[in-house]
Parts: sequence; C-alpha cells; structure tokens
Amino acid sequence: MRAEDLDARGFEARFRELVDGMGRGESTGSIHCVGCRACLDCTFCHDSDRLCRCHYCVDCTACTDCSHCRGCRGLVACTHCIDTESSVRGSYLIRCVALSDCTYAFGCAGISGKDFHILNEPFERTAYFDTTRRLMEALGIVRV
Repeated sequence: MRAEDLDARGFEARFRELVDGMGRGESTGSIHCVGCRACLDCTFCHDSDRLCRCHYCVDCTACTDCSHCRGCRGLVACTHCIDTESSVRGSYLIRCVALSDCTYAFGCAGISGKDFHILNEPFERTAYFDTTRRLMEALGIVRV
C-alpha cells in the first residue's frame, strides 16, 4: 500500500476488515492454552480472547500482562482479579471498574492508589476480609 493511493474510502474499508478480523485469529506463541482465540505469548489460559502475555487467566478478554484473573475485560498488569474491567496495575480486585494502582478492592469504581476498599469506602484489613468473604459467598463468587 502506498501513501498516495490511500483515500478516506479505502482507509475505512481496510480498517473495518482489520477490526472484523480481530478475535478470529489463532493464538501465537502461547503454551498450553485451551479454547483461546487471538492471544499472543500466553501460558495456561482458558477460554479467553485477545490476551497478550497473560498467564493462568480464564474467560478474560483484551487483557495485557495479567495473571490469575477470571472473567475480566481490558486489564493491564493486574493479578488475581475477578469480574473486573478497565483497570491498571491492580491486585485482588473483585467486581471493580476503572481502578488504577489498587490492591484488595471489592465493588469499587474509578479510584486510584487505594487498598482494602469496598464500594469505594476504606475498611480495616480484618473487617475487609470478613466482609468480602461473606459477600462473596452470598453473591456466589468463587476465588481464583
């Protein structure tokens, strides 16, 4: 493709082809992944789509550099997360959305640099674990 041959119509058509093709490709460089699609350099993942350099993730989509996550979407550099979306550099996030640099958060949204929070409110460490254990059981959430 030459730059001078690229017009708006040609660009839009080719761009649609590229986007439509995502998720249908085979996984490349992955080891012992099962049921995954269009993943790159992952290990031991299951039933996931478009992961990059992830390990031991299950039912995740569009995550990068994550490990031991389940049911997550759009994470970057996260570990041990469950049902979490659009978060960065988090660990042990459960049912959270748009967090950054947080650890041990449950049901939080849009916070950064926080630890031991439930519904964006701080909890003492012991109270956090007691409360989340009870909530996880009531909500049917299984730990990774």
